[in-house]
Amino acid sequence: MDDYKFVPLKNGRQLAFTEYGSANGTPVLFCHGWPSSRTMAQLADNAARELGVKIISPDRPGIRDSHFQPNRKLVDWPDVVEQLVNHLGIERVRVLAFSGGAPYAYAVGWKIPARVRAIAIASGAPPIADLKDHSGLLPLYRKMIWLYNNSPQTLRAFFYVTGALASIRPPPRLRPLMLKVLRLRACDAQSLEDTVAFEACFESQRRAWLSSVKGLIQDAEIFGQPWEFRLEDIQVPVRLWHGTEDRAFSVGIAEYMASRIPNCALRLIEGEGHYSLPIRHMREILADLIAV
Repeated sequence: MDDYKFVPLKNGRQLAFTEYGSANGTPVLFCHGWPSSRTMAQLADNAARELGVKIISPDRPGIRDSHFQPNRKLVDWPDVVEQLVNHLGIERVRVLAFSGGAPYAYAVGWKIPARVRAIAIASGAPPIADLKDHSGLLPLYRKMIWLYNNSPQTLRAFFYVTGALASIRPPPRLRPLMLKVLRLRACDAQSLEDTVAFEACFESQRRAWLSSVKGLIQDAEIFGQPWEFRLEDIQVPVRLWHGTEDRAFSVGIAEYMASRIPNCALRLIEGEGHYSLPIRHMREILADLIAV
């Protein structure tokens, strides 16, 4: 169930968010992946209830039910987060991010460290503009980067076609076929056979494509731009979780990130992929985060 709420922002727009886990628990801000939306945090619901954690999961501006913000930048996000936690009466928060949510978690830790106790990143995306070698990225991402640099109009058209197809909800009987078509690692495909995990990962994507292609395009463009801050300037504790079978972002990229972030502990999980890592290890990730 997605019982979402709105918080009014200073720019006159509204931010949509939903909550999972324990209503009075330790607050953790969830930064959803790309392409995705707030309900991806359903992945953490059961573990959060067991551990006494309250998950706060907003849609980024322009995604799903959050109002679009023209000319948005990555470094605008911490101000939005600060307004959200102020609205909820939270002084300090921990941050949990998956995949494309990682840049936003890092931005929060960099810009408002006094409001952040610690950050946990699962299967996190790197600063694309800083990478000299793209071989550690998923081939699809490499093609998207080439299009972004050489034919942005073609890339936008690709996103709109993708949005039209991805907004169709496949019947449950076709889910095994869908997982085969995606050519996932065996560990990822197996973990996504779980109904809750599949819904959290793919229904959150579908709902985002259905209502906010423009916002998803903006989010993708932000990933390709310089972050406007250095990883070396992030002073809050970071726990970087990464599967050795991750196809989206290689282990080498995770090691590169860990080498640049001053207060970072890298947790490499043998045999896990991009999706299976958070699906199978969420309780461990959350327990480690709230212990910091």
